[in-house]
Amino acid sequence: MKIALYPGTFDPVTQGHLDIIKRSSKIVDRLVIGVLPNQAKRPWFSVEERLELLRKCTKDIPNVVIDTFDGLTVEFGKQIGASVIVRGLRAITDFEYELQIAQINHKLNPDIDTIFFTTSVEYSYVSSSIVKEIASYGGDISSFVAPEIIDDIFRKHAELQKLK
Repeated sequence: MKIALYPGTFDPVTQGHLDIIKRSSKIVDRLVIGVLPNQAKRPWFSVEERLELLRKCTKDIPNVVIDTFDGLTVEFGKQIGASVIVRGLRAITDFEYELQIAQINHKLNPDIDTIFFTTSVEYSYVSSSIVKEIASYGGDISSFVAPEIIDDIFRKHAELQKLK
């Protein structure tokens, strides 16, 4: 069984992420989406909330599994039996960073390779940060995220505003 790991913060999951998920799920038997806590990015959503958003968006993709991990990606990959790590590239600026990470991961565990998917052109400018920025001003995010989670994003923004 070919198992791939697609790690990320997914705060929130965007159409760009979903594009990579849909395309990569077609070439493996199981795609595990590994959600990282990553407090350095100051996430809006808790890990549990991000897991739920991903479940809503991927419920129709039968070979996708949503999980969380904390630690080295290759260690989690080894735990789940992954032979491949999936990464997305939006622009050339992503490549240098992603290449370094792929090389480090290969050094740490040569049994797990990294494959890169270039994001489809219509999502090349979309990021979770941009979605949160637009949402924070009440803008239309319907082109950037799945319809199933739009209300969740605005609800979370309102919740965060009450805490300020």
